[in-house]
Amino acid sequence: MNRITSDDSEPCYVISVVARMVGVHVQTLRYYERMGIITPSRSRGNIRLYSDRDVDQLRHIKTLTDDLGVNLAGVEVITRLMEHITQMQRQLDEMQAEIEHLKETRI
Repeated sequence: MNRITSDDSEPCYVISVVARMVGVHVQTLRYYERMGIITPSRSRGNIRLYSDRDVDQLRHIKTLTDDLGVNLAGVEVITRLMEHITQMQRQLDEMQAEIEHLKETRI
C-alpha cells in the first residue's frame, strides 16, 4: 500500500471500504464497535474512520472467528491478552535498554 505517512494509526478509511477490505458486512463492524471490540476514530461529521491498525485488528478478529471458531467473547479475551503481552514486551525492551545504558556508563 502506497501511503505518504508510515503511521499505521492514522484514520483514513470509511466503514464501507473497510468492510470490503476485511470481507464482512458493514453491520458487523458496527456491532463490533457496540461490543467494544474495535473503536474507530470519528470525523468532525461523526463518520467512522478506520486506520491500517484497525484493519489489521479486524482481519485478526475475522481469522479467529471464521477459521478458529472463537466466539466474540473469546475474541475480546484474546485481544486484551495480546494487548497486555505487547505492553509487557515494550516494558521489557525499555528495561533491557536501560540495563545496557547503565552497563555502558559504568565502564
